[in-house]
Amino acid sequence: MSRQPEQRPVRSVLYIPASKPRAMEKAASLDCDAIIFDLEDAVAPTEKLEARAALVAELAERDFGRRLRIVRINGLDSAWGRADAAAFAHHAGADALLIPKVNRAADLDAVAAIAPGKALWAMMETPLAMLNAGEIAAHPALQGMVMGTNDLAKDLGARFRADRLPLATGLGLCLLAARAHGRLIVDGVYNAFRDQAGLQAECAQGRDMGFDGKTLIHPDQLAVTNAIFAPSEADIDLARRQIAAFEAASAAGQGVAVVDGKIVENLHIVMARALLAKAEAIAAMA
Repeated sequence: MSRQPEQRPVRSVLYIPASKPRAMEKAASLDCDAIIFDLEDAVAPTEKLEARAALVAELAERDFGRRLRIVRINGLDSAWGRADAAAFAHHAGADALLIPKVNRAADLDAVAAIAPGKALWAMMETPLAMLNAGEIAAHPALQGMVMGTNDLAKDLGARFRADRLPLATGLGLCLLAARAHGRLIVDGVYNAFRDQAGLQAECAQGRDMGFDGKTLIHPDQLAVTNAIFAPSEADIDLARRQIAAFEAASAAGQGVAVVDGKIVENLHIVMARALLAKAEAIAAMA
């Protein structure tokens, strides 16, 4: 039986390089639901130690408000990963650690041993991760999953397609795993950050597939993403009418209702209540 993830909104998850103080300062005022402070790909090897120290101070001193603060550490097989995990293991300013290139649940065990009790997120970006998505999602320390679609496409040898057909199997496997174990899951980045129409289409695809939100590489992508991954007024109105009609039908001893010419049964009410809960959680963040 699948479990619903926690209702904390993660519509927009913005990557911020930990080596750029101005970017971190600006992020505190942006309309994103979560921030990934990146110590891995976005930071050059020569800047790793300085970036870590700067991020430790930044998260201790700056108020990022209601935004979820996720630190992407370097892999434990690198020269910096273990020290990264240790630096934020008990840091109150870091809500979670994001581990790159997770291939199996044992990769999470290794970080959990360094940072016991800290929520973990897994980068799902390798073919092996796709095949092991179920065991990764089942890890007790895991809070969420992040699709690394660029790395996955590279490893697959896939060509870019607007419909992302070459990535569909991997995206679907991770979504199934996340939903089976009640984890949050966010879609990969859209690289053409000035292409608003392309971003809108990919966000709509990710939303329709079932993702909770999308990772972003530029603040200009926030407005479109937040709008698409939030319930619309029409969605909210339909959910309320479905609940009202079903409750009336139940009171009359009937097992189903009809709304807008379509059958409404209990499974639709579960979905409607989840949608309204998401809308309320988003409104509470305003």
